[in-house]
Amino acid sequence: MKSLIFFIFLFSSVQSLAKKNSDDAGNILHELESLAKAHGVKLKDLSMYATAGEGDNSKSLIDINSKEVKIPASITKIATASAVLANFQPGFKFKTQILGQGQIKNKVLKGNLYLKGGGDPSFVSENMWFLVNAFTRKQISKVEGDIVVDDSLFDKMRYDVSRQKERVDRAYDAPVGAMSFNWNSINIFVQPTQPGQEALVFADPQNDYIRLIAKAKTTSGGENHLIADRQEDQKFEGDVIHVSGSIGKSNREIAIFKNITQPDLWSGYNLRTFLAQRGVTVTGSIKNGITPDSADVLAECESKSIEQILGDMNKFSNNYVSEMLTKNMGALKKNKGATLADGVLQIREHLKEIGLPENQFQIESPSGLTRDNKFSAYAIWKILQHLRIDFRVQPEFLSSLPIAGVDGTLKKRMKQSPAERWVRAKTGYIDNVVSLAGYAGLDNGQVISFGFIYNGAADEAEVRHFFDKLLIFMVK
Repeated sequence: MKSLIFFIFLFSSVQSLAKKNSDDAGNILHELESLAKAHGVKLKDLSMYATAGEGDNSKSLIDINSKEVKIPASITKIATASAVLANFQPGFKFKTQILGQGQIKNKVLKGNLYLKGGGDPSFVSENMWFLVNAFTRKQISKVEGDIVVDDSLFDKMRYDVSRQKERVDRAYDAPVGAMSFNWNSINIFVQPTQPGQEALVFADPQNDYIRLIAKAKTTSGGENHLIADRQEDQKFEGDVIHVSGSIGKSNREIAIFKNITQPDLWSGYNLRTFLAQRGVTVTGSIKNGITPDSADVLAECESKSIEQILGDMNKFSNNYVSEMLTKNMGALKKNKGATLADGVLQIREHLKEIGLPENQFQIESPSGLTRDNKFSAYAIWKILQHLRIDFRVQPEFLSSLPIAGVDGTLKKRMKQSPAERWVRAKTGYIDNVVSLAGYAGLDNGQVISFGFIYNGAADEAEVRHFFDKLLIFMVK
């Protein structure tokens, strides 16, 4: 009798839970359809999938064309991050070295200095300063030779064919090299002076690789009509940046970010500048080359940990970092000349290993800066689920994602709403593509995993509002 009562109770509980799950999904679908109509989003242009809970208690909340492949834009970086975490353990660090060949006598190195790149995407001014400080402890004050930049770990393809065909000089389209510095970009700062006078223009970091031509004027108003573009000069080895236009007197300092074209020379020139600041003279030139096996390590610098670098990639959707990390995955199989295709192959193999249906994804670019990538919402969701249940990498991946209303590309989205801080997700956008994928927490401890992809002609801002309002409704 007791067994029968228990069975009836259990059956009733399961029925009740199933009904609640069905009601939740029905309410969400009704709200989704209402919001889509209000924001001019057609359901046929969407691929969406979302679930709540784990294992046997998992329930489907949204399933709209979930297995239809679409252009994903930058949520592709979720796949890239998953493959990176599968190939590099948390805490892994890249190394950049200064090596020397030749005799050291009376504080003079009679030979070349080699700057050897280890594929560190996070190598910035602080790292260069650390590296140079370590070098000065060798008591070398003069180098009678060249600075030879060794970026042979990767190939010489600075802009992979998987990117958009048109080159721009903005920082997001920075070139890639095994020896790179400051995201392969330079900061241009413009300050107003007095009306009618030239504005003050600064390059940071300052070095001989950059030739800055400042022609901007200060006006009496508050407007900003600054133009900064790169100009060709066949007689100059580096990059020429011309700053013109006007800046209003009431403006604060304005920052402009531009990429550079030659990561190896850019890094070498900056090394020479940093050495000079510490009183070390280099008599030779800056060139590209290979480090001899006989060269001695004189200084070494480690990168940030791999999980922090993933944060650089995902928080701000950094395409440069995604390509650097992908080439590093290629370098695991090839110790010189690793290509982006080598690394993309590693991503494809990883996605197959975690069970993604091969007809629901196609990846050519690790950053998503292409229209050739294709993913279904279900495929993106499956990657998210893999990352969520693998405790070895789950905390690192989760902390790399933008937080709604707090930071990264979600800093201004869902702010002061019930979803603020409850949604962590990767954003995506290229022309006629809007995407969002990640996790939404509920106050009962459950977590929603979701993938939203839109391909269509609706206004991009309206699609974003649609996604955001739907998530706000789901976490209430």
